[in-house]
Amino acid sequence: QGLLVESGGGLVQAGGSLTLSCAASEFTLSTHTVGWFRQTPGKEREFVAAISATGRTYYADSVKGRFTISRDNAKNTRYLHMAYLRPEDTALYYCAAKTGDVVYTRGPMYNFWGQGTQVTVSS
Repeated sequence: QGLLVESGGGLVQAGGSLTLSCAASEFTLSTHTVGWFRQTPGKEREFVAAISATGRTYYADSVKGRFTISRDNAKNTRYLHMAYLRPEDTALYYCAAKTGDVVYTRGPMYNFWGQGTQVTVSS
């Protein structure tokens, strides 16, 4: 296993919900900003949401009002709750972490990445 491990992906019908988890080992997420990104074949990786080390949250316009990012420092885990899912949300979802409280929406600014978890939304 790597330093970040995602889980919670799966197949869901449009309109349904899923919660993804991102658990860290070997470092403490409370001092890191965590972002969620997604990618589909042939497309560039896309920023989805982020939560800063101090708990500020940011969302891509495409998921605002439908997705919620949250944290549990005791479990050293971050979550992405996805509701009202659409077929266009289908992608491989990655969590990523970087030190400090500054949030970036660009993937290269993040140092640690998970292996990804697949989310498939059927119409």
